Amino acid sequence: MKQGIHPESYKQVIFEDIASGARFLIGSTVRTSETAKWDDGKEYAKLTVEISSQSHPFYTGEERTLDKAGRVEKFKQRASAKK
Repeated sequence: MKQGIHPESYKQVIFEDIASGARFLIGSTVRTSETAKWDDGKEYAKLTVEISSQSHPFYTGEERTLDKAGRVEKFKQRASAKK
């Protein structure tokens, strides 16, 4: 990796997909308070994501139904509260 071109906060981060359980170790500047151990035994910052290439229908070819009704209802409640 070329020295001096990345921000100070650049580090290795574990991204964990809650839909599939897949984990990825990727360089990132994301801020997180969680940590987890990787396969090499070292501890890294960890970020939990809802969907990744391991669970996204475009990559897996499987159709998934997300809980959109709950999100729509929350949006409607926020919109009606502003009126």
